[in-house]
Amino acid sequence: MNRNPLAAIALVTTALVISGCRRETTLPPPPPRPSILFVTLDTTRADAAGPEAVGVSTPSFNALAARGRRYRWAYATVPQTLPSHTSMLTGLYPAGHGIHENARHLAGTQPLLAERLHAAGYRTAAFVSAFALARRFGLARGFDTYDDEQPAGVAERTAKETTDRVIAFLRESGVGGRGSDTPPSSDSRLPTPDSRVKQPLFLWVHYYDPHYPYTPPEPFRSRYAAQPYYGEVAYMDEQLGRLAAAFERQVKGPVAIVLAGDHGEGLGEHGEQQHGNLLYQATMHVPLVVIGPGVRPGIGDTPVSTRRVFHTVLDWAGIDATNSLLRGDAEVVVGEAMKPFLDFGWQPQVMAVEGNRKAILAGKLEVYDVAADPGERHDLAAGASLSRSARRALHDYPIPSMDARQSDANLNDEERRKLAALGYVSSVARPVVRADAPRPADMAPMFALLDEAARLFVQEQYARAIPLLEQILVKDPHNLDGALRLATAHSALGQEQAAVDAYRAAERIAPNSPDVRTYLALHYARTAEWPKAVPMLERIIAEAPEKVPALEALALLRARQGQIDDAVRLRQKVYTLRSPTTAELTRLGQMEMALGQTAPAIDSFERARALEGTPFKHDTELGVLYLASRRFDDARGALDRVGPSDPNYPMALFKRAQVSVLLHEPDAPARIAAARTHADATTRQLIARERLFQQN
Repeated sequence: MNRNPLAAIALVTTALVISGCRRETTLPPPPPRPSILFVTLDTTRADAAGPEAVGVSTPSFNALAARGRRYRWAYATVPQTLPSHTSMLTGLYPAGHGIHENARHLAGTQPLLAERLHAAGYRTAAFVSAFALARRFGLARGFDTYDDEQPAGVAERTAKETTDRVIAFLRESGVGGRGSDTPPSSDSRLPTPDSRVKQPLFLWVHYYDPHYPYTPPEPFRSRYAAQPYYGEVAYMDEQLGRLAAAFERQVKGPVAIVLAGDHGEGLGEHGEQQHGNLLYQATMHVPLVVIGPGVRPGIGDTPVSTRRVFHTVLDWAGIDATNSLLRGDAEVVVGEAMKPFLDFGWQPQVMAVEGNRKAILAGKLEVYDVAADPGERHDLAAGASLSRSARRALHDYPIPSMDARQSDANLNDEERRKLAALGYVSSVARPVVRADAPRPADMAPMFALLDEAARLFVQEQYARAIPLLEQILVKDPHNLDGALRLATAHSALGQEQAAVDAYRAAERIAPNSPDVRTYLALHYARTAEWPKAVPMLERIIAEAPEKVPALEALALLRARQGQIDDAVRLRQKVYTLRSPTTAELTRLGQMEMALGQTAPAIDSFERARALEGTPFKHDTELGVLYLASRRFDDARGALDRVGPSDPNYPMALFKRAQVSVLLHEPDAPARIAAARTHADATTRQLIARERLFQQN
C-alpha cells in the first residue's frame, strides 16, 4: 500500500483533471435531422418561376423562395427528364452515371440518394407524374414507396392528381421526427440508437405539367390562353402551394425543402420549340431554391449545378457535407446534350459555365455573357478568353461511346407509345459518326420534323410518317435512323419493293451495320419470304444474344415452323430483357401450359394477373395449374373468381368441384351438382369419368 501523501494527492489531482476533461469534452446532443421535401418541376424555365418570372405569376414558389436561398444561375446537367433527375439523385454528371437520354436504365451498381438516406434511417417516398421516370428505369431503389402509377391509357398525371396522392400518404403515414432507430454508427453527428423517435422523411415529388402539349385546366387555360405553357406553370404552382402546406402541417420536427427544375423549354428560342437537343439558356437554366437548417436566406449569384441537390440533402441528413450547396463552394458548371449525337451522329455538345460566361463546344466553340445577353444572341468566341478550368471542362468531358450506347429496344410497344405521347422517341439504330457531322444548332429547323416523324412511326401511322421521313433524308442524307424507319414503314404497309429499296439505301449509309441487317431480317419475317429471315436472325442472335427485336421475330418464326419448345424458350428470354404486356404473358402462359411446363405457366399467368388486376380473364387456367401443382387453396381462390359470363365457366365449376373434394369441403356434393348442371360437351364427359365424384 502506498503511504506517500504526495503520491496520493497526485493521484487524486490526476483523477479530477481527467474527470474535468471528460466533462469539458462531452458533446451536446446532435441537432435534429430534418424531414426533406424535394420537388422537381419538369420543363420549367428559370424565367418562368420566381419573383423575376416573365409572363407568369408563381406566388407559391415566390413565398417559398423568400424563406430560403434562390440560386439565380442554376443549371440542369442535361435537357431531358430521366438523365437530369438521375444527376440530382446520384450527384453525378451524365458522363458519371451513364444515362444520357430518356428510356435508358440506370445500372444497379450506381448508389442513389434514397438508398443512402434509407440506410441512414430515413423513411423514403417518391411520387412521380410521368412514365419517363417509371420504376423500370432504375430510380426507385431505396424508396419505401415509389408511386409511378398513371391513369389508364395515359402516360402522365396532373399536378393535382399527384398532390392528392401525396397528401393522402402524409395523412396516413404519421411522418416526422429528428432521428432514427438505427442510424449509422460511423457518423458521430447522427443520433445514437438511444434516440427512439420517429423516422424523418425524405419525400420526392415530381410535377410534369409544363411539358408539351400544354393543356392547363381552368381558370389557367383562359388566363394564359395566348401562352398555355405558362398556364401549365401557374397551375403547377398552385399545387406546389398545397403540397408544401400539407408537408409542413403533417410532418413533425424540422423540415427542409428543395425546389428544382429538371430542364427548361425552348419556346422557339434558337429554333428549338421544346427541349433535349440544345444547350442554350432556355432549356438548361432552371429554378433552384433550398430552404432549411443551415441555409442563409437570400439570392445566390454563383453558377451551380442541380446535381448538387444530392450533396445538399446528404448534408442535411448528417451523412456527408462534401459539395453541399450549404457550403457555398464555387465551381465550373458542366452540362451536355448528347441526344442528337447518339440518335443521328451529329456533333456532341458540352457546355461549361463560370461566372457570367458560358461556353458551348459542338464542332465549334460558342461563348456568351449570359447576364448581359440572356438570349445568347452575341457569340463572343472570337475574342473570349476562357479559364484553364473551363477549357479543361469542355475538352476533357467524356463523350459517350457508341459501342456502349444503350438501346431502348427493351421497351415493349406499349411503353414506346407512352414515351411517344410524352414527346420522347429515341433512334432505332446506332448512327454513323463522322468528323464532318452537322452541328445540332445548325439543324434546329429539322427538330419539329424529326419529332413528328418519330411520333407517327411509333404510333404505327406509317402512311403519314413516310413523306416526313423522305424529307428528313433529303435534309440529312446520312440519317440512318430515318432510313431504317422509312424502310420499316414501307414494310409494315406491305410495300415490299419500296421497303427493300429503302433497306439497300440504309446499307449504303452504314455498310455492315448490324442494325440494317436486323431490320432487313424483320422485313422478310413479315413476308411470304419469311424462311429467308430465319438464318439471318440466327446469325444476328449469335452475334448479339440480347437483341430483343431479333429474338421476338425468331420466336414467331419458330412457332410457324412448329418448333413450339424453341418459340417458348425465346419468348421467355425476351421477357427477362424487357417488360412483357399482359397479352404477351397470357400467350406465353398458354404455350407453356400446352407444353406441360406447369411452374413457368403459373409464373406467366400470375405476372399477367398482377399487371391487369380485376379485368384478368384467365383464372380458369391459373386454377387448373394450381390444381396440377397441388396448391389447392390457391386453386380454390382462382376458380372462385371465374364468373358465369366467362366462356370457361363450366370448366371452372368442374375443377372447383375437384378442389372441393380434395379439401374435404362440406359443400362438395353441391359443387359437383353445379358442375353437372352447367356442364358443356367437354366437361360432361370429364365429370362422367371423374373418380373423385363417384363417392359423392
